[in-house]
Amino acid sequence: MPERSKSSSVSNLPLILDIDDFKGDFSFDALFGNLVNELLPSFQEEEADTAGGHGLGGTEALPNGHARASSDAAKFAQGDSIPLFPEVDALLSLFKDSCKELIDLRKQVDGRLYNLKKEVSTQDAKHRKTLTELEKGVDGLFDSFARLDSRISSVGQTAAKIGDHLQSADAQRETASQTIELVKYLMEFNSSPGDLMELSPLFSDDSRVAEAASIAQKLRSFAEEDIARAVPSVVGSATASRGLEVAVANLQEYCNELENRLLSRFDAASQRRELSTMSECAKILSQFNRGSSAMQHYVATRPMFIDVEIMNSDTRLVLGDQGSQASPSNVARGLSSLYKEITDTVRKEAATIMAVFPSPNDVMSILVQRVLEQRVTALLDKLLVKPSLVNPPPMEEGGLLLYLRMLAVAYEKTQELARELRAVGCGDLDVEGLTESLFSSHMDEYPEHEQASLGQLYQAKLDELRAENQNVSDSTGTIGRSKGASVASSHQQISVAVVTEFVRWNEEALTRCTLFSSQPATLAANVKAVFTCLLDQVSQYITDGLERARDSLTEAAAMRERFVLGTNLSRRVAAAAASAAEAAAAAGESSFRSFMVAVQRCGSSVAIVQQYFANSISRLLLPVDGAHAASCEEMATAMSSAEGAAYKGLQQCIETVMAEVERLLSAEQKATDYRSPDDGMTPDHRPTNACTRFVLLVNFFVAYLSRVLEAAFTALEGLNKQAFLTELGNRLYKGLLNHWQKFTFNPSGGLRLKRDITEYGEFVRSFNAPSVDEKFELLGILANVFIVAPESLSSLFEGTPSIRKDAQRFIQLREDYKSAKLASRLSSLWSGSS
Repeated sequence: MPERSKSSSVSNLPLILDIDDFKGDFSFDALFGNLVNELLPSFQEEEADTAGGHGLGGTEALPNGHARASSDAAKFAQGDSIPLFPEVDALLSLFKDSCKELIDLRKQVDGRLYNLKKEVSTQDAKHRKTLTELEKGVDGLFDSFARLDSRISSVGQTAAKIGDHLQSADAQRETASQTIELVKYLMEFNSSPGDLMELSPLFSDDSRVAEAASIAQKLRSFAEEDIARAVPSVVGSATASRGLEVAVANLQEYCNELENRLLSRFDAASQRRELSTMSECAKILSQFNRGSSAMQHYVATRPMFIDVEIMNSDTRLVLGDQGSQASPSNVARGLSSLYKEITDTVRKEAATIMAVFPSPNDVMSILVQRVLEQRVTALLDKLLVKPSLVNPPPMEEGGLLLYLRMLAVAYEKTQELARELRAVGCGDLDVEGLTESLFSSHMDEYPEHEQASLGQLYQAKLDELRAENQNVSDSTGTIGRSKGASVASSHQQISVAVVTEFVRWNEEALTRCTLFSSQPATLAANVKAVFTCLLDQVSQYITDGLERARDSLTEAAAMRERFVLGTNLSRRVAAAAASAAEAAAAAGESSFRSFMVAVQRCGSSVAIVQQYFANSISRLLLPVDGAHAASCEEMATAMSSAEGAAYKGLQQCIETVMAEVERLLSAEQKATDYRSPDDGMTPDHRPTNACTRFVLLVNFFVAYLSRVLEAAFTALEGLNKQAFLTELGNRLYKGLLNHWQKFTFNPSGGLRLKRDITEYGEFVRSFNAPSVDEKFELLGILANVFIVAPESLSSLFEGTPSIRKDAQRFIQLREDYKSAKLASRLSSLWSGSS
């Protein structure tokens, strides 16, 4: 640090600055403070106060470190002549001297830096030279190492070759040694046929059985290969072969004897449950035909395959006591219990097999195969006896359905057993395929049995229904028929419940199809065959039902024909005939109702079949191209016969309605309705009584038909409600025309007829048949021929020439037709129209 003598003058003594003052933690403030401390003692005091954290009451610290006096002190200083900062000259002199010394110090530092640079440059050149020499030495060292590595590698390869040769030589030596031993043993076996008494102790020592078995197998393999390679034309080879044939025979005999001995030991150990001994024997036996004899022997000696009581117990558990009829539910429970027992037994055997045999998977494969082919097959043969399709078992004994249900239960439970055995372990055995093969004889004719069963059920149901209907007929007798209440009372009606039962049978058959058919094409074929049976059954059943209902309509029509009223009858005969006609009409109404109910139930039955097809059949047929479309076509074809019968019956219903209409009009329509006397009274504008009764009657039939057959018209595509109503409207139109031909009309009667026609037109408008509406509108125009004057008749048909033919017939019914000579007056009109 710079120092200054206190006794010397400030301006006369130089500063003492050292270069070391600028090293390390240099502080300009410290340097400056040391320079001015002697000249500015107040600076030291301010520093002390600042360091102590206290300020003077009358001063204020400035940013540059100087103290500013308070305002009172400043005022006092202004009144004094002492200089404000007397040390400034000393400070200036100090600063100048410091600058000179600092310049000198800088020159010294520059000189030192120059010398250091020269020295560094010299050392750097030396260093570079040393590095270059080191690099050359390292390169030479690397080359030496490379040569050394190459040499070491060459030596290593040579050593490896030598080692390989030594190893090969040792192996050859070992092989030669073993060959010598084998040849020696082979010579022992080649001594004389059947002589095994002179063999080495190795082959009779029980403690060295494994070694003896291995050597015997090697000797036999060598001898058999040598015989196979021998050329008979070479005498020496032939002689050698004959010699080795003796050895092969002796070896085979020894191996058989050894194998039997090991099997006996294995059996004895198995009786005592000595798994270690069993494992040792199984390991040795694995050298004989890969241990197949040991595996087969172990499986064959399991109690489940040799104990007759176990087999009889299986039969009792599943089929029950001898002579009793086994049900599918009981068989299902029995099979579940039996198969669980078999699975548990196999699982226990699997634990033993895993601990004993070196190839447990092969043993498990043999065991599971034996279980399925022996124990399960023996049971299935007793459970499933395939019935004859020519002479099927009667329904009283369960019929074909019992066999199919038993087959389904056995198949399903056996498949579950196969999955359980697969989980336990069965090696490479295709247990699922083997299980399928157990049922192959039954699957070959399964579709035929299923169809025959459905046919048998159908025939049994028809027999049951016929018997019930016969019982009803016998109990009711002829009471209803004698009163003419119902012709259809003795006919069996279609039952939706019966059709539902058909569908239920088919659903059960469909479940079996799904169970038995794993391939989509096979499943689709079986499903289609089963569904075709349902279509045939439903079609035949509802068609027969409709035909029976039609028979009722036919019988009612025959009754009407028998009781048609003739002319010139006595009052008594006429009354009796009228009563019989009433009975025929009641029979017609009853047969009409009966047929409507039959058509309604027919439609409901078809809807049930369609819903069943949509919900259950379609999804099974869609995966196979064309199957779904073919079944839809078959369904439409099957229902067409029912639709035809329904259409014919509806035509007969129209005949029934028309017959009742004609009877009603004949009975109710009076001659005075349309030829009322001209007594000056106000004409009656109400419809005639016959018209009112007509509308009520036909409206009843049409309303009943629409209400009952709405579902049938939806289900049976061949039926069309609108076409039916149009046909009925046309028949009513013709019937009314024919009815009116029986009467004579005067002008007031024509007005009454026009009122009736208006009523008829309003009624048939509910049919929504435009062609019928048009005909009744023309009838209203035709009625005008009875109202207008004779001279105005020609003008009536100028705009409607199509009704002139009917108009000509109507004009002839006018009361004044002859008196007004209308025939001659209108002849020109008719000839012009023709």
